[in-house]
Amino acid sequence: MIAKSFVQNAWYVAGMSAEFATNKLQGMVIAKKPIVIWRTGEGKVVAFDDRCVHKRMPLSCGKILENGTLECSYHGFTYDGNGKCVAIPSQMDVPIPSRAKLKPFPVIEQDGVVWVWTGDPDKMSKARPPRTPEFVSDEWDNYTCPPIHVPANYLLLIENLLDITHFYPLHDGNIGDLANSKIPIEFIEQEVDGNPSIKTVRKVNNYRHPPFLVDWFGYETVDRIHTHQMSNPGLTRVRLRCAPPGQLDTAAERGYILHHSHTPIDETSHIWRWTITVPKGQRGLDPGKTTMERMKEMFPAVVDQDRWALERQQKMFAYAEDGYSEVHLRSDKSILIVRKILEALEKGVIKDPDKSWLAA
Repeated sequence: MIAKSFVQNAWYVAGMSAEFATNKLQGMVIAKKPIVIWRTGEGKVVAFDDRCVHKRMPLSCGKILENGTLECSYHGFTYDGNGKCVAIPSQMDVPIPSRAKLKPFPVIEQDGVVWVWTGDPDKMSKARPPRTPEFVSDEWDNYTCPPIHVPANYLLLIENLLDITHFYPLHDGNIGDLANSKIPIEFIEQEVDGNPSIKTVRKVNNYRHPPFLVDWFGYETVDRIHTHQMSNPGLTRVRLRCAPPGQLDTAAERGYILHHSHTPIDETSHIWRWTITVPKGQRGLDPGKTTMERMKEMFPAVVDQDRWALERQQKMFAYAEDGYSEVHLRSDKSILIVRKILEALEKGVIKDPDKSWLAA
């Protein structure tokens, strides 16, 4: 699978829990599925096909009535929290057709995140949304950016997050340098909450940190462990741990966890959210500000560089291949595994996570 498609049978982030106020309708498109989603008066988030069964009017343009039902803004078809039509104003004296019900989408709300399954529920198997306990822990400072619309296939972002050899030259001078490209990479295939996953691990000693990381952590030369993991098609987890040489796993250790959610809209666009989680109160070069505060100020510049690259990559898919083929390097192993995983998931092929997806 290359960046011309997406996986239907997967859990994707619809939004953070705080984005869903009680009885406030939201319309969105996930994996080319029009979805209306809201939090009911009982506190449960529900999601259905956004098209009224009568004339395809977006139900997200309607309203929630005082009794908690959803009324379509066009002809007043009214639905309960189970998606069943319970009222049709133009024919109150006639039984409501049994077919007048909305297609539901499975929803799981956990760890401050609302997840939606857009595919066939029968193909869910044991896959569950990956956990993000740091989002709701008192031991971490958290910040989630507003949703970012990116006009590029979401696979391009996943590959960008897993293969950080692009830190030079794309991020040279902020989070990257040429030395970063030379750090050895370990590849780990495993299962995360029932989802096939690929993780990269980069360990380095006596590494001179680029400027942004010196600012965030206060250390110029460090021992460092940097991991990137596609936990499922909708989430990539990045963790960085660093300390002065010889001091990892001591009180001197500092770091962060970055969660990137990538929710496909269609083949050529997705929604990107990134969440910074930093040990509570951690400070770096500026003692007057926490690492969280500095990253919140500085990290968007890095994101802008990545988005710039993704948009330009996507535009190249408009051209005929005409003999073109990608040349892959050793560092590309993780993205080749990702492509195999997504291709298998798209076809509904579930494979033993202990075996190599690259050889599949």
